[in-house]
Amino acid sequence: MSSSTPATRPGSPDGAQASSRGGFSRWVQRATSGSSWTVYALLVVVFVAILVMNPSFGEPMSIMAFLKKAAPLVVLAIGQYFVIVSGEFDLSVGSLVGAQVVIAAKFIDGDESMTWPVIGLMVLFGLGVGLVNGLIVTLLKVPSFITTLGMMLVLYGAIRLWTGGAPTGSLTEGFRQWGRGGLPDSPGQFQVPYAVLITVVLGVVAVVLMRRPFGRTLVATGDNDVAAAFSGASVWWVRTRAFLFSGFMATVAGILIGGYAGVTAQVGEGLEFMAITAVVLGGVVLGGGRGSVVAAMAGALTLEALFTLFNQLSLPSTIRPAVQGVIIIAAVAYAAMPRRSKAAPTSTPSPPTTPAGVHEPTVPKEPQPAAP
Repeated sequence: MSSSTPATRPGSPDGAQASSRGGFSRWVQRATSGSSWTVYALLVVVFVAILVMNPSFGEPMSIMAFLKKAAPLVVLAIGQYFVIVSGEFDLSVGSLVGAQVVIAAKFIDGDESMTWPVIGLMVLFGLGVGLVNGLIVTLLKVPSFITTLGMMLVLYGAIRLWTGGAPTGSLTEGFRQWGRGGLPDSPGQFQVPYAVLITVVLGVVAVVLMRRPFGRTLVATGDNDVAAAFSGASVWWVRTRAFLFSGFMATVAGILIGGYAGVTAQVGEGLEFMAITAVVLGGVVLGGGRGSVVAAMAGALTLEALFTLFNQLSLPSTIRPAVQGVIIIAAVAYAAMPRRSKAAPTSTPSPPTTPAGVHEPTVPKEPQPAAP
């Protein structure tokens, strides 16, 4: 008589441990599923390479300085993830970041009492740009690539027309603290930057949203918007909200960049392509329907770490666009491989064989007509 393993009771400590281990393993499996595991491996490899060349990079203060610098790109990647996973693009975020910094400097102009009203104005402006992008794409059926490219040019030209090509004004310390301050507020000592705390909070909110019905509908819309519409989803409103999130994230990134780097004429340039590169590096499929927001954030950290490694190697900054282009092509090609293999035509199935010992019934032939 064979012995069987006793079943674990759900309420027992062993059952709780098994459930906890199972939940953790499922989370790891989801986080590293598909092609997104490569970004975590690449992040580790790049960090090891930086540490080999500069061991002081592993010190807590150096790590926090790196995360503070990477925070705006991570925030932009979160917003870009919402748009890309829904099957669209947002090329206007770089110009929107630049516009937000210029707006802040112009209206605050060193007046501390104007800091929070202007931040509120920036949030409304960012949401307004996202709303316009979303409605043009969803209601007027203009492709998102064309819509956001046009918005990028509109913002770029309008800001330079308004400022004459040279941003004026200044940012207050109350504004800049979010990009360069931290806790505890003791310069020269170890700090957890506000930028890192804000990024973590926004990342948690994004993860929670993607686990809610909105997130599942967003992914379903990116995978097949026709099927999502037939299932009762409001496709136009889901995608419009994705653009709203992108506009809001660009506003937060503008606040962080303004505090960290100040006001310059080049602020925000190229950030849209860096955000797209970070998202596809995280395994998110261009065209929508697949991808993890955590992996998109890891892609932003990996890209920033890669540029840090280039600085350690004394490579020119002009190599960055070429690297971004290679990453986008390679990531898209790699992410598309599973779909190509699944969509590949299968061989013609062989006719079913008759099991042994079973006689196949004989089908009588139709009588042939007699020859005339």
